[in-house]
Amino acid sequence: MLTDNLDRVKERIADACRRSGRDPSKVTLVAVSKTKPEADILELYKAGQRDFGENYIQELRKKHDDLPKDIRWHMIGHLQRNKVKYIAEYVNIIHSVDTFELAQTIEKEAAKYNRVIPVLIEVNAAEEESKFGVKCKDASALAEKISTLPHVSLKGFMTSAPLVDNPEDDRIYFKKLSNLSVDINSKNYNNVTVDVLSMGMSNDFEVAVEEGSTMVRVGTCIFGKRDYSNS
Repeated sequence: MLTDNLDRVKERIADACRRSGRDPSKVTLVAVSKTKPEADILELYKAGQRDFGENYIQELRKKHDDLPKDIRWHMIGHLQRNKVKYIAEYVNIIHSVDTFELAQTIEKEAAKYNRVIPVLIEVNAAEEESKFGVKCKDASALAEKISTLPHVSLKGFMTSAPLVDNPEDDRIYFKKLSNLSVDINSKNYNNVTVDVLSMGMSNDFEVAVEEGSTMVRVGTCIFGKRDYSNS
């Protein structure tokens, strides 16, 4: 069943790409596996899925230790500075950088492993009080600061649009992020190439793809509703 769900999501991504004249191979599907058992991840892994997103450090560490080493782990949840050390050795990309202090901690921990860790700036495009992330107007200043860190590579931006009944209502926020990426690229900061836009989730990923998303984070449409009773 999970593999059927995965195939349907891929088909929907491909359809959205066709509508917007894009190449589906340019959109990475991140299966959001937080709170889901390792058996579910393995089922998708056997079907060819390699990118998985986690929100919680303890859960990510256990899954990394237990599951195949060629899985690409995405840290998509809010990240506390004192937890960076637990994932710095192997995390593929961190989506949720929203302060320079956090970026500095990632720099320090990445240097210990002689790694350059790709990161995304989390942008609160709708300026919702309940969400983390910088405002669009502050993203450029943060990008410029991060560009000075040799073991941190800024690859782009992430946003979580509001949960709405009509996905079309989120289009404005995805446009905002797309425009922001063009603006930042035009500044030619050293060590910064904005080519990743992580936007779109189960409720709105097709609209996000139509607006230029290169990475969608889909959980419910693949795994079903989450069980938070043990988290």
